[in-house]
Amino acid sequence: MGGPVLFLILATISVFAAVSMLTSKNAVHSALFLILNFAAIAVFYLILNAPFLAAVQITVYAGAIMVLFLFVIMLLGAEESAGVLSTRTGQLTAGIIGAVLVVGSFIVAVTQMGGTAPASVVADTRPRTLAVILFEEFVFPFEVTGVLLLVAVVGLYVMSRKLTNKERMEDA
Repeated sequence: MGGPVLFLILATISVFAAVSMLTSKNAVHSALFLILNFAAIAVFYLILNAPFLAAVQITVYAGAIMVLFLFVIMLLGAEESAGVLSTRTGQLTAGIIGAVLVVGSFIVAVTQMGGTAPASVVADTRPRTLAVILFEEFVFPFEVTGVLLLVAVVGLYVMSRKLTNKERMEDA
C-alpha cells in the first residue's frame, strides 16, 4: 500500500515529534507533539492495512488519553517546566547512554535478521476478532489497565482538592 518514501517521511515526522516532545519546555507543547506522534503511528497502521487499529489509535490515544493529559496539565498548572535539557548532568548522561544502548541493540537485531524476508502473513484485523482475542486471551492485562486508570483518577482528585484550614491544622 505504501512505499519506502512514504515510510521515510512518516518515520521522520514520528522521530521529530518524539524528540520535540522530550525536549520541549512547555508541557502543553509536549502533549501536542505526542498527539502528532500518535497520528503518525495511526498512518503506519493504515499502511499496514489495519484500519481498525488506526481508528483506535486516533480515538483512544490521540483523542481521549491526550485530552486527559491536557486536563491534568492545565489543572495542576504545570505548563512551564525546566525541560529535559536542563536536568542534572547525571540524568542526561544516563539518558544518552540508554539511548545509545537501545539504538545499538536495534542495529544488532536488524543485522542479525539475515537477508531473507519472512513470508507475508495477512492478519485478521476485524473488530470482532480483536475483541475475542482481547477478552479471551488478555483479560488480566485489560483489567489491570482499568485499575491503573482508576488509580490515576483517584490520584488526580486527591492532588486537586483544596485543604480547609481545619485539615491543614490536623496535618501539621
